Amino acid sequence: MLVQLVVMIFIGIVGSFFSGLLGIGGAIINFPLLLYIPPWFGLEAFSSKEVASISMLQVFFASLSGMITNRVGSRGGESYVHKRLVIQMGASTLVGSLIGSLSSMLMTSETINMIYGILAVIAVLLMLVPTRASKENRTVSEVTYQSWMAMGAAFIVGGIAGIVGAGGAFILIPIMLTILKIPTRITIASSLAIVFLSAVGGVIGKVASGDIPLWPSLFAVVGSLIGAPIGALISRRMNVRLLRYALAILIAFTAVKIWLDILG
Repeated sequence: MLVQLVVMIFIGIVGSFFSGLLGIGGAIINFPLLLYIPPWFGLEAFSSKEVASISMLQVFFASLSGMITNRVGSRGGESYVHKRLVIQMGASTLVGSLIGSLSSMLMTSETINMIYGILAVIAVLLMLVPTRASKENRTVSEVTYQSWMAMGAAFIVGGIAGIVGAGGAFILIPIMLTILKIPTRITIASSLAIVFLSAVGGVIGKVASGDIPLWPSLFAVVGSLIGAPIGALISRRMNVRLLRYALAILIAFTAVKIWLDILG
């Protein structure tokens, strides 16, 4: 039990640190860590469905923790959270995530991996599209976008994310940056809130399917509550260009890993 506690807390801290830092739910990192790390320490390996369930629960708490940290850190200064964007995309991704999470019980692992891999490649391509520096300097009140496009994209991504136990931010963030033209800092801060709402639908679906291991999930959540606030605080002090590069590298690594598994 002690070894499992330490391992799961470590996985929670690592995944949630990047969640707070990059505005993602952390499932990109959590999924392979949960699959491969426990057996290295002599622990029983989790099934893919159990990994997806633990990951979704961890995304829920990591995004909540990072969101609160951003909120507290912005007191007395400018908030980077775009409330209207969060409400519109968050509601859409919540519904999509709930539907996807419930429908995942009817899909094979190969189908899920293929869909996830295609989305990862699309995300990498979107991240390569340059943005103008002048666009990055806009405040929340100056940001405009197509509401129907934002809501439609969030619903589709939420559905796919619900299937694989993710918050979907690694796809939503490139869409927000390149298609909706949202500045990087506003995108990262707002995406945490959107991912949280997505995770609400995903957790409901995973609980309904009954695949969540109780104690490992609780240990991972403890780690999430530690790592996410640290990542969120560092994010507010990092250069925008560095944040974008970090996002691109992380998504590219994920795309390669997924396709190696599919083709291997």
